[in-house]
Amino acid sequence: MDTISLQRLATLHPNIRKAVTDAYVEVNNKLLGKGVRLRIAYTTRTMEEQAFLYSFGRTRLYNDNGRRLQKVTNAAPGQSIHNYSLAWDIVLLLDRNKDGVFEEAVWDTKIDFDGDGKADWMEAVAKFKSIGAVWGGDWKRFVDAPHFEMTFGHNWRSLQKLPTFTEIINGKVYTYPKL
Repeated sequence: MDTISLQRLATLHPNIRKAVTDAYVEVNNKLLGKGVRLRIAYTTRTMEEQAFLYSFGRTRLYNDNGRRLQKVTNAAPGQSIHNYSLAWDIVLLLDRNKDGVFEEAVWDTKIDFDGDGKADWMEAVAKFKSIGAVWGGDWKRFVDAPHFEMTFGHNWRSLQKLPTFTEIINGKVYTYPKL
């Protein structure tokens, strides 16, 4: 486990925080072998963060080095389940040279870096699905393999209409829908 992932998990909606965190811990401590770790890449996104990502390939066409930016999300601010703290994205970290430093991030759903005969990514997928998460890799219209969500039957439109409550985590205020 790593501090970055735990800090990100702490911002998830209180209704899913413990279950997702427990699943994350189990994946890292029991399912993945030495040399591979699960990292939580994203959880909660503010509307401003969502707007920034949504601008890629639309209004923000080039990065600071002049490289053309591709679209990274189809969700405008308020249209992402991340905006309601009910979604998380994953990435695998590899320690290829076995020095204890996880220097490479991979989104390969088929790699079996720990050599246990099971794709490392799919071990994480199975664990998160076992707690009721929907996996973006199962979507037909737009496959999003790093993405998981638990919406309790809501979509972004219905989540927008729910009353909210706030919580302060590490000095920052988070607003969650009342489910």
